[in-house]
Amino acid sequence: MKFLLIFLTLLVSASPSFAKCYSMKEVEAEQGIRIHSELMVIGLNCQHLWPKSEKNLYTQYRSFTTKHEKVFADYETTLLKFYAAEGGGSPDARLHVLRTDFANAISKDAAVMRPDAFCKTYAPRIPKAAKMDDAKIKRWAATVFPGHPVSHKMCSSR
Repeated sequence: MKFLLIFLTLLVSASPSFAKCYSMKEVEAEQGIRIHSELMVIGLNCQHLWPKSEKNLYTQYRSFTTKHEKVFADYETTLLKFYAAEGGGSPDARLHVLRTDFANAISKDAAVMRPDAFCKTYAPRIPKAAKMDDAKIKRWAATVFPGHPVSHKMCSSR
């Protein structure tokens, strides 16, 4: 019985399904998904308030997404693997909830600000992001801002 208890304790502590912290790669992935989700909400909310002489913001967002499709697909894969290893529900559903939470957070800003004020503040992010290459997007995503903490603590040894 004692051997079984020790074995189970070792099995549980070594199991990846109990991972509770993010590696830097997972931090970057979550931040990248946050950035992508926020840009989508900005594009949708501000597309009609952007100067007609310039490309529609939502169209710019979609072009940005297509241009960096591999980066965002890799971020999704990284998080799906983390969620699968962590356990606790469908990885796809958890990623969907994460994206929805990010979109809702910036949508709250849009709801409490006048549309013109929201768009004046946030809309310039899309043309700025559209000019970035993959490496610059990855550096942006790897930066954790105090106002946007990630959902898991960072592992000290991962």
